[in-house]
Amino acid sequence: MAWGQVARRPIASFLSRAQQQAAQVYTCSATSQTHLLSNHFPQNGMLHRRFSSEVPASEQMSLIKQLRERTSAPIKDVKASLVSCNWDIEEAQKDLRKRGVILAAKKSSRTAAEGLLAMAQDEKRAAVVELNCETDFVARNEVFQYLASSLAKMALAVQDPGKLVFPFAPAYLENMSINLDHPKLSGETTVRDAVTEVAAMVGENVKLRRGFMFSTTGHGVVSSYLHNCPQPGLGRMAGLVTLVAEDSTVPLDALKRVGSSIAMHIVAQKPLFLSKELVSAAAIESERDVLRTQAEKSGKPPMAMEKMVEGRLRKYFEEVVLLEQKYVVNDSTNIKTLLNDLSKEVGSEVTIGNFVRMEVGEGIESRPEEADVPEAKARAA
Repeated sequence: MAWGQVARRPIASFLSRAQQQAAQVYTCSATSQTHLLSNHFPQNGMLHRRFSSEVPASEQMSLIKQLRERTSAPIKDVKASLVSCNWDIEEAQKDLRKRGVILAAKKSSRTAAEGLLAMAQDEKRAAVVELNCETDFVARNEVFQYLASSLAKMALAVQDPGKLVFPFAPAYLENMSINLDHPKLSGETTVRDAVTEVAAMVGENVKLRRGFMFSTTGHGVVSSYLHNCPQPGLGRMAGLVTLVAEDSTVPLDALKRVGSSIAMHIVAQKPLFLSKELVSAAAIESERDVLRTQAEKSGKPPMAMEKMVEGRLRKYFEEVVLLEQKYVVNDSTNIKTLLNDLSKEVGSEVTIGNFVRMEVGEGIESRPEEADVPEAKARAA
């Protein structure tokens, strides 16, 4: 009996020590957990979202979708702004705009040779602007297209009625105020800031490259044609021409009809001059030298070579002079004959005042600064 009591004491002692150690471990663990929780629950009792994992996945996706619909920004940028702003969508939208300005500045040195021409016009005036981006994918973006159209309408509104032809560089519009009535844009802002904002949205370099304003003060029309149009008023190639009737009582319907077909012809045939008289003497002499060198290789007598040169020079005029070109709709006639027929139809002489052809990206090389110089040139009578 005595031995059994003695034997049970070490066991009881062992169990008592084990219970004490377990209690100490539990106390330490509880203290540690309390310390960790205190990091998430400040003294004011407010819960702060420190990690994206604290927002349910379904709510994260909903916030990403909402912010992307508001801004059209790339998904990775949308998510980065939401995470950095603890999933506060209003703060994230502000952050996204700040990020966009920085990113747009970084991308501004990249070549932007894609984009759209946007046109706005009325009975006597027309304005065309070229808005560039890096890829045709962005050129199909609805916000990009809206900005291009808005810039053309703005250019038409500020056009000086005293100038028949007015090519302009970006600086002409950049500091002007523009009101963008679009849910994804900032409303009233400057043209420069609007372009930067769209660049931030689409994640590419976006540039207002150049513009052209056209008008007629006489009795006539401004006719236009846009090619490769994603929607009315937008395209990749544009032709503009003014037709003027000598008699101010002539109805303009016939001039509008023929003017539209000549504008299409200009886009297709790429004339450089309006008439032979406007081809510079230097250009003619340069072409004559080339043709003379080609003729000398034929081995024919000098008189025969001279006839060859003159014949090929007439062909050159047919290629580069609008009035001498074969009409693209009916190659059995030329533009000069088309105008003569129109004059007989309306009972008054009709002439071409000016014309211009523009194409997205023409003249842009690898150095982006070259894109700032307007390339299109108007040809006047």
